[in-house]
Amino acid sequence: MEKGKGVMGSTGRRWGVEFSDNSTSPSSRDVPDPPGFSRASIDQDDSTLSRQKKDAESNWKSQKAWEVAQAPFKNLLMMGFMMWMAGSTVHLFSIGITFSALWQPISALQSVGKIFEPYRDSKVELLGPKLVFIALNLGGLALGVWKLNALGLLPTHTSDWVSSLPPAQEVEYSGGGVNLG
Repeated sequence: MEKGKGVMGSTGRRWGVEFSDNSTSPSSRDVPDPPGFSRASIDQDDSTLSRQKKDAESNWKSQKAWEVAQAPFKNLLMMGFMMWMAGSTVHLFSIGITFSALWQPISALQSVGKIFEPYRDSKVELLGPKLVFIALNLGGLALGVWKLNALGLLPTHTSDWVSSLPPAQEVEYSGGGVNLG
């Protein structure tokens, strides 16, 4: 039976392909490899492939960790624009925007470990991304405190503390034009 010819099997199939090589022609295994080709490059170790896969995964995790670390910068710009649009008068909208600008960095700083948990790996260094994330959130917090001060809601003047100051001591006493003595 020649290669590639259809055969009628006992199961009644009309076409079938016989994959066994019974021909007398030289096999492809007898042909030498071309110059520069090595079968060792095809038969790579599973360990080499898995190491390359782990390296690629570590690189991906590192890139994603840096993306997460730089995300508060976009939030910082958006909050700055919203605070500018809210104006410098004290009303419900400006107070809401200001407290939102304070709350978001505080909640993000409380969950730094949870945010970077998916990117934890023995080969991925997370200290740099975490420090950038913390610095940007502290910048957002400073922006919120600045807006509180601009609105006059921070007690930064002595007049804000008058009620808690003791009354001034009298240094001298003067009376009218009556001689007392």
